[in-house]
Amino acid sequence: MDAEIERLRRRERELEARVARLEAERGDGLRRPDRGERTSAASTDLLFTAAEKTRMPQIITDPNLPDNPIVFANRAFQNLCGYDAAELIGRNCRFLQGPGTDPADVAKVRDAIAARRDVVVEILNYHRDGTPFRNELYVSPVFDPDGGQLRYFFASQLDVTRFRTTEGVLAESEARYRALFDAVDSGFCVIEMRFDAQGRAIDYRFMEVNPAFAAQTGVRDAAGRWASELVPGLERSWFDTYGEVARTGQPVRFESGSIAMGRWYDVHALRIGEPEQHRVAILFNDITDRRRLESHLEATAQERADERDMVWRASRDLFVVCGFDGVFRKANAAWTETLGWDVAEVVGTRFDAFVHPDDYAQAAAAFERISAGFPLHDIDVRVRTKDGGYRWLSWNAIPRDDHYYAAGRDITERRALEEQLRQSQKLEAVGQLTGGVAHDFNNLLTVIKSSTDLLKRPNLAEERRLRYVGAISDTVDRAAKLTGQLLAFARRQALRPETFAADRAVAALADMVGTLTGARIQVELGLPDGERRDLHVNADPSQFDTALVNLVVNARDAMDGEGRLRIGLRRAGRIPAVRAHPPQRGDFIAIFISDTGAGIAPQNLERIFEPFFTTKTVGQGTGLGLSQVFGFAKQSGGEIIVESAVGEGTTFTLYLPRVAAVEASDPVAEPEALADGHGTCVLVVEDNLDVGAFAQQALRELGYSTVWATDASKALAELERIPFRFEVVFSDVVMPGMNGVELAAEIRRRRPDLPVVLTSGYSDVLAAEGTHGFDLLRKPYSVTDLSRVLRRAVQEARARGR
Repeated sequence: MDAEIERLRRRERELEARVARLEAERGDGLRRPDRGERTSAASTDLLFTAAEKTRMPQIITDPNLPDNPIVFANRAFQNLCGYDAAELIGRNCRFLQGPGTDPADVAKVRDAIAARRDVVVEILNYHRDGTPFRNELYVSPVFDPDGGQLRYFFASQLDVTRFRTTEGVLAESEARYRALFDAVDSGFCVIEMRFDAQGRAIDYRFMEVNPAFAAQTGVRDAAGRWASELVPGLERSWFDTYGEVARTGQPVRFESGSIAMGRWYDVHALRIGEPEQHRVAILFNDITDRRRLESHLEATAQERADERDMVWRASRDLFVVCGFDGVFRKANAAWTETLGWDVAEVVGTRFDAFVHPDDYAQAAAAFERISAGFPLHDIDVRVRTKDGGYRWLSWNAIPRDDHYYAAGRDITERRALEEQLRQSQKLEAVGQLTGGVAHDFNNLLTVIKSSTDLLKRPNLAEERRLRYVGAISDTVDRAAKLTGQLLAFARRQALRPETFAADRAVAALADMVGTLTGARIQVELGLPDGERRDLHVNADPSQFDTALVNLVVNARDAMDGEGRLRIGLRRAGRIPAVRAHPPQRGDFIAIFISDTGAGIAPQNLERIFEPFFTTKTVGQGTGLGLSQVFGFAKQSGGEIIVESAVGEGTTFTLYLPRVAAVEASDPVAEPEALADGHGTCVLVVEDNLDVGAFAQQALRELGYSTVWATDASKALAELERIPFRFEVVFSDVVMPGMNGVELAAEIRRRRPDLPVVLTSGYSDVLAAEGTHGFDLLRKPYSVTDLSRVLRRAVQEARARGR
């Protein structure tokens, strides 16, 4: 670029010399164009002719005219500025200037014109279209032959815009490069390789280094010096690598350490300049600290891997890696030691191949949960051993990517010990229960025995006879309530579940709580407002009410008749962990009753639900109220949880599964008590002779006709003998052979229109399966209850037959 500028300047000087020589030869051959002449070819004047013919832009101005106007402009100048001759002649050349023109440059030209001397200046002018261009201007005065009078100013132009733009770009690029070169944290250098006669690289010289070079290498003042001088003993590999780059032009990127320098480097090297210069540019970073850290991490990782491997091989727990396809990918040796399976027999097998059939559902649910990304905790299942037996394993698992890690611990012995402990606790509870039952029933039997003895006395007054009979009746009711509470705790009562709104039942109970608690206890009711339609449960309503009443009475006694009682209800998504049971997720209704009483001592919290356990004084409670609540909650698929702080109060929370609401059926009219049976024929099925005789006698006195069968087979025979003789069947549940529920089901199959009423004091079948839709009369029952339930069954059967 500079050479081109110099060439143009040299050409200009040659032209100027030629013009001067021609002028000298012609003498006073120059003349000013005639006034009004506006053409650059109007004269044969050699000056004007030369200016016209040259390819360099030229103008001539006349200082003898006002404002030193342009009197001549050659074609090259017109092409440069975009104006034609008519637009240029007669105007001062300042009109070519613009807002970007430097006033200092203008002043230089003005001063030279005033002094009538030569001037060279680079000035910014503007094209006709308004775009700027850099103009290198050469102005010289032209005098007459004797040198006395100034005739013209001769100005030649050189458009250097392209050169200045290129220079600027190069300068800017150089500045950016230098700024980057100086500021970059990486080391950078340009080296020149030296080869021996065989073309082997033997040394290199540092031509240029950046400021970071010294920090990255520890070598200072490297520019211009040889590597062998700066780093004696530098490894041969550095010379070979850089020599190969210089010879082939192939860039390289590598990491290497230098013992001589005591450092590791990340290096990027490439050839620059002409191949024969053998120059290589090198960008590098000191990665010594990183390599040390990586080495440390690798050693730590290897140590951890060794530890994991030792744990994997030495652990007595069963370890597996299982994919979400259910297939085991890895297993440890504990499978062989614990279950007898070789590792090769485990890997590639599905997770459920070893699970006990009764635990399939639990294992499948756990697999779905962990496949969804949730960890597993304490999943107890039985796993098959190679000899065909089973052992209990407790599993924990954590998912990751497309698989999960699981650890199983053998808890067979623990389960056996827990079962032994439970049996021991059961025996202790049975002993306590037996003692309590014996105590309470002996009290009841004492009343009954005394009353019957007194009734046997001759000449007993009617008033006393009625009193003793009433005492016997009341005692029987108390005994029935006692057995009902015992069955509730044992979860052996026959529940009559139905779907009802729990919030309404709680609200109804709250209306009568005041009569139970007294005026000094403030009762608060807290029910959700926006969920009334979704607060239904499926449970026995009477047992539900009894459970709440027992909790309220317990709270009243804890507050000693004065305090604040809060009854509330809410929805819950889980049952907290309690009594060694893990948390249970689901959809529940939580009914809570809180008091501000004395609270429960921590040592008593685990015993409060035991039958006959009470901290109340003699005569204030039997110890069966909370037992009934516990049994009802368990038998209804729920839970009862207690939280208490001594001196602050207690909160009982009853959890029951939430169900969808169902449409309520129309209530059936209740028959009158002790109504005449009007000859209705009843088939009585009772294996106990005393109870059967009493039932038959009572029904006959009520106007029923009866046939008594002592077992199910005889009852079916009576039905077959005279098929349409009976209008209702009244059967006990617990009988030898076919039980009452099975008999009722068979009668329904044969005679769908014949109603069946069941009666029982206790039955495993009823506790486990319910009544299967048959009416149930609980023992002990009264004649009034017997009459009412039979008439209702007959009425409903007749209503269905219409």
